[in-house]
Amino acid sequence: MATAPVQDQRRLLDVQAHDTRLQQLAHQRKSHPSLTTIAELAGRIADLHGSLVDSRTAVADLEREVTKAEADVEQVRNRAARDQQRLDSGALSAKDSVAVMSELEALARRQSVLEDAELEVMERLEAHQKSLAEVEAAHGELAAAREKAMEERDAAYAEIDAAAREVQAERATAVDGLDGALVGLYDKLRAQLGGLGAAALRGNRCEGCRLELNPTDLAAARNAPADQVVRCEECGRILVRSDDA
Repeated sequence: MATAPVQDQRRLLDVQAHDTRLQQLAHQRKSHPSLTTIAELAGRIADLHGSLVDSRTAVADLEREVTKAEADVEQVRNRAARDQQRLDSGALSAKDSVAVMSELEALARRQSVLEDAELEVMERLEAHQKSLAEVEAAHGELAAAREKAMEERDAAYAEIDAAAREVQAERATAVDGLDGALVGLYDKLRAQLGGLGAAALRGNRCEGCRLELNPTDLAAARNAPADQVVRCEECGRILVRSDDA
């Protein structure tokens, strides 16, 4: 049956207290509220990203349409300007003058149609540009909010990690010099039992599983030699007895 100095067994509760605090800090780090915020914002940004891409694509396509429409109108205008110069020169025959005037009328009609098309595309572009600006603004706000949440997370992590380093140092001091076999058993049980390897016996209750020992087990624990390592019959943890136990 395992034995260990009484003081070592009692000091084990200090080690357990430090390990419990380290567990709490690890849980705080893993479940910090900023992580939920970051995940939610990342999801919203991802959802908005598709709209952003679509909007940018639509604007780019319409900008190309506007450029083409402007070029088409400019081409007709240049053709009409050249015809007008030929007509104004007085060098054309009567027959050619009639043909040029006819072409100028056709070009005027063509120019009107192209300018209407150009205006329609420009109006569509303006609407899409407005929509894109709104989507980009929303995307920027979400990105800024996520950046803020990440800064909050990093600041919290820094505090938690600093506290953990301090507790780890205190834990190292607390475990220093303890019976090696006792610490080995404690670490093994702690790994198996959710981080709690040793608990105090308070009255007739194990502080680990919070259950009361039956009279037989309680008597066995109380009557065991002081240096005997007693285990809770309910949860298997090391039971650390106080003087009044």
